[in-house]
Amino acid sequence: MSLKELSGSMNISERVVLPSPVRSRNVTAVLGPTNTGKTHMAIEKMLSHGSGAIGLPLRLLAREVYARVTARVGVQNVALVTGEEKIIPSGARYWVATVEAMPRDLEVAFVAIDEVQLAGDLERGHVFTDRILNVRGRNETLLLGSAIAQPMIEKLIPGIVVSSRPRLSQLTYAGSKKITRLPARSAIVAFSADEVYAVAELIRRQRGGAAVVMGALSPRTRNAQVALFQNGDVDFLVATDAIGMGLNLDVDHVAFAQARKFDGFQFRGLNPSELAQIAGRAGRYLNDGTFGVTGQVAPLDEDIVQAIEAHDFEPLRVFQWRNAALDFSSTAALRHSLDLLPPLDGLTRALPSDDQRALEYALRDSDVADAATRPDRVELLWDVCQVPDFRKISPAHHGDLIVALFRFLIAKGVIPDDWFARQVGLSDRVDGDIDTLSRRLADIRTWTFVANRPNWLFAPVHWQERTRAIEDRLSDALHERLTQRFVDRRTSVLMKRLRENAMLEAEITATGTVLVEGQHVGELLGFRFAADQTVSVESADGKAIRAAASQALAGEFDKRAEKLSKAPNDEVVLSSDGMLRWLGQPVGRLVAGEDALAPRVALLADEQLTGASLQKVQDRLDLWVGAHIATLLKPLLDLKTAADLEGIARGVAFRMVEALGTLDRTEVANDVKALDQTARAAMRKYGVRFGAYHIYVPALLKPAPAALVAQLWALKHGSLEMAGLAELPQLSASGRTSIKVDPAFDRTLYRLVGFRVAGERAVRLDILERLADIIRPLIAWKSVDGALPPEGALAQGGAFTVTVAMTSLLGCSGDDFASILKGLGYRVEKRVVKVPVKPVAEAKPAAEAVVAVETAPAEEAEAADVAVEAVEASAPAEEVAVPEVTEAPAEAVAADEVAAAAPEVTYEDKEVEIWRPGRVERPRHADHREGAHGRQPQHRAGGQRPQAPAEGQGAPAGKREHQPRGGHHEGKGGRGFERRDDRRPAPQAERPQKREKPVDMDSPFAALLALKANLENNKKK
Repeated sequence: MSLKELSGSMNISERVVLPSPVRSRNVTAVLGPTNTGKTHMAIEKMLSHGSGAIGLPLRLLAREVYARVTARVGVQNVALVTGEEKIIPSGARYWVATVEAMPRDLEVAFVAIDEVQLAGDLERGHVFTDRILNVRGRNETLLLGSAIAQPMIEKLIPGIVVSSRPRLSQLTYAGSKKITRLPARSAIVAFSADEVYAVAELIRRQRGGAAVVMGALSPRTRNAQVALFQNGDVDFLVATDAIGMGLNLDVDHVAFAQARKFDGFQFRGLNPSELAQIAGRAGRYLNDGTFGVTGQVAPLDEDIVQAIEAHDFEPLRVFQWRNAALDFSSTAALRHSLDLLPPLDGLTRALPSDDQRALEYALRDSDVADAATRPDRVELLWDVCQVPDFRKISPAHHGDLIVALFRFLIAKGVIPDDWFARQVGLSDRVDGDIDTLSRRLADIRTWTFVANRPNWLFAPVHWQERTRAIEDRLSDALHERLTQRFVDRRTSVLMKRLRENAMLEAEITATGTVLVEGQHVGELLGFRFAADQTVSVESADGKAIRAAASQALAGEFDKRAEKLSKAPNDEVVLSSDGMLRWLGQPVGRLVAGEDALAPRVALLADEQLTGASLQKVQDRLDLWVGAHIATLLKPLLDLKTAADLEGIARGVAFRMVEALGTLDRTEVANDVKALDQTARAAMRKYGVRFGAYHIYVPALLKPAPAALVAQLWALKHGSLEMAGLAELPQLSASGRTSIKVDPAFDRTLYRLVGFRVAGERAVRLDILERLADIIRPLIAWKSVDGALPPEGALAQGGAFTVTVAMTSLLGCSGDDFASILKGLGYRVEKRVVKVPVKPVAEAKPAAEAVVAVETAPAEEAEAADVAVEAVEASAPAEEVAVPEVTEAPAEAVAADEVAAAAPEVTYEDKEVEIWRPGRVERPRHADHREGAHGRQPQHRAGGQRPQAPAEGQGAPAGKREHQPRGGHHEGKGGRGFERRDDRRPAPQAERPQKREKPVDMDSPFAALLALKANLENNKKK
C-alpha cells in the first residue's frame, strides 16, 4: 500500500502534530542550567491550578515529585503513572508520570514536561518530541530544560515565550584527583555496572562505603541507596548518568570515572552539554559545587571546562521524531506509518527502537503474521511490543517473549494464570548475590509491566499486587546486598557522628570488644588495645575514633589492674612462646635476667596503664613467675641453696645448677670419684641420682619442669623462637624411650628435657641407665664351672651381643640401635664364637635362674636403686662398670648354682656381632703425658684402634680398656686388649695384693651376698 493511499485526502502533518496555533497557545519554555529551581517552580505552578500533569525523565524523579505533591494535597488527589507502577485514585486531579507513560488524552489545566533537551537523544528523543509537540494543558503548558534546546523549541513552536533562569550557585572545575582523595559528599560517575561496582568497592575499603545508583536498579532500590547518601550514612555516591536527570542530591563534588558511554548504538565520548548536565548535580540551592575527573580519565580540555562553568554549549540542531499517529489497519500500514518522514523542519526520523525491532521480529513468525490481520489485532500486537526489554539478554530473547504473549492474547484473550504464575514464581526468591538479584528484578519488572496492562490477565489487580510485592522484596534484598558489599556500616556511623561534632560514646564489653557509638573498632587484649585493621589510624577520622576509645580504656585499665593484682595463680599461665597470659590474654613476656633461674617480666601494656596500676600489674606478675619457678624447679633451687653440702659436693651441685639439673658424668668424673659416701648421701637427699652416664635429678625430667628448664635456658642463651623448643618437650611428654635426632635442634635442649644424643637417636636418660644395667653384667660375666652364659653374654666375657630386651627397651633395632651403641662409645666387631647347642628343655632352668637373679633385687627394700646408681654408691666411679670386682657378680653366682646341676653341653661355631666398651678419654696427669716414652699405647690384635667416644659420650664411667706400655694390668682378664705374645703375666705371688676394703652393709653388693647365701641355704635344704 502506497503512502498516498494511507494518508488519503487528509494532510499528513495535521494527523501527526498539532496545528501551529494550537501548539503555541499558552506555552512557556523555562530554560537554563542545573540548580535553577525549574522543577520546583513547575510543581508550584501545577498546584496553583485545579488540575495538572507533569512528565519527568526518570521513574526515580517521578517518585520523588509524587511524594512532594501528595504531602501537599493528599494521596487521594494525586496519580502516579510509570511503565511499572500505576497509582490512580478515582478523584485524582494531579498526575505525576514519566514522559513515556504520560497519558496523551488527559484534559487538565496545566502540563509540564521536564528535561526537554532529551528530544535530541537517539534512543528516547522521539517520545519527548511527541510530548513537546502534542501534549498541552488547557490554561498553561510549561517546557523545562537546558538552554541548548532553545533554538529548536522556538523553531517548532512559533511565538513561544522563553524565560531563562540563572544557576543559584557557582560550579567550578577542581581538576583530577585520586578516588581515595576525593572530598566527602562526592558523586563518582561511571557508565557500566562493572566500573560502578569496582569504584564502590575501592571506596568501601578506603573511605567507609558508598551508595550505588544505576538505571538498572528498581526504583525502590535506588530510593533506598539515595537515602543512604542523603542521610549521611555514607559520604560517597557511585552512579551512572541517571543522576543527571533532575535528581535533587546533596552533592558537593562530581567526579567522572569514565568519559565514554554506550548510547544504545555505539560507544562515544560525552559531549560538553552532557558533561555539564551531570556535573551540575554538584552544589544544590545556594551551595557552590565542583567537578573534575578521577581514575584513568584524562583531565578535561580547557575549552570544555570553560563551557561547563559558563553554561555555554552548542545548541541542538535536530530533534528525534517518530510518527505517533499510527495506522493499525494492517501490519503493512503500521510499518509504513512508523516509517513516515518528519512533517516539520528540524526533525529527523528516529532510529528503530526496541518496540519497532520487536515488531519486526514477531512478524517473522508465520503464526503471528497470520493472526495479525484485523486492526484490533494489529493494535494489540503493537501494544505487546511496548513491553520494555528490562532483561537486556538479546533482541531474539525479548522477541520470543513478545511472540509468546501475543499468542496467548489472541488464543484466549488473556494470559493463562498458570503460565504467568510460573514465570512470576521463578523470580520469587531473595537469595543470591547482587547479579542474581538484579536479574530477578529485571524479570519481575517485566511481569509487573505486563500485570499493569489493561485486560491482559484474568485478575490484573491480584497480579499487580503480587508482582509489586515480589519486586519490593527483591529490591530490599538487593539494597541489603549492595549495602553489605559497598558500605562499612561501622565507619559510616562513626563518620556521621564526627560530622555532627558529637562526643563519641565508647564502651568495652565483658569479652574485651571495644565499641564506639555501638560499632566495633577493636579489641582490648590484656592491657593493649588492638584497633580494627579497617580503621585507618593515620586519618583524622581514625585518630578521633582512637581518642574516643582511649577515654574508655583509661578506666578499664585501672579496673583490670586491680583485678589482676588479686587474681589466683591458676588464672595466669606461661605459654611456650614466653608470654604470660591472664585469662587467655597476653599481659607480659619473660626476658632474660642475670640468672637463668630468675628471668624478668616485661609488661605488654599501652601507655594508658600508668602509676599505681602499672606497679600492681608488675608486682603481681613478678610474684607469679617467682612462685611458678619455685614450684616446678624446687629440687634445683634446693640444690642451689643447700647449706649441708660442702667441698667437692658443693662444687658438683653448683655445676648441676649451672647446667639446670643434668650433667654429663664425664665432665665431672674426677669430682664424682672423689666423693665419699657421706657426700653422695647428702646429694641424694636433694634428689640427685648418680648414673652411669649422667648426674641428674629425675624430678626435673618430668614434662612440666623439663619444658620450663628448656624455656629458661633458651631465654638466657638463645631465643624463645629457637628450633626444637616447642617440639622437644612434647616428645618428652609422649612417653617415647628414644627419638630420632633432628640436626636443626640444639643438642643442649635434648639434655634439658631428659634425652641423651647417641648417634642418630636420642635416648631418655632413665632408659639409658636401664640399658646400662642390662649391659654391665653381660660384659662382667665369667664362666664358672662351665656354666652357660646368659643371653647376650659371651663365654670369653668382656663383650656382649644385642638382645631383644635391649631393642625393646629403646624402641628401635638394627642400624638405629647400632648407632646408639656407637654413640655411647661401644665398638663392634664380627667374631666366630662357640655357641652352646642346648635343648630347649635344658635351657629353661638357666633362663629361669637368670630371671630370678635379675628380678630378685627388685624385691629388696631399695629396688629402684639396684642399677648403676646403687652400684656406684659403694664403689668409685671407675668401678661402676664392674670390670674388676673382688667377688663374683650375682649373675655368676646364679650361674654357678644352675651349672652344678646342668648336664654337659656341646658347642658350635657361629659368627656374631659383638660389642665391647670403647676407651674413655680422661684428663691426663703430669706423669702420664701422651708419648712420654716415645711410644703409643698398645692396641688390640688386628690393628683396630678403639674409637674414642664423642664429647660428652662414652662407655660407663671408669672403664679403661688398657694402659700405656709399661703399666700394670690389674686383673683385667684380657678385656679391652690382648696381651703381647712375648709377655707373660707375672706369677701370682709377684702380683701386688689388693687392699681389702671394708664392706658397706648398705651397698648393693651386701644385698647380693645375702641373696647368694639365701640361695645356698635353700639348696642345702
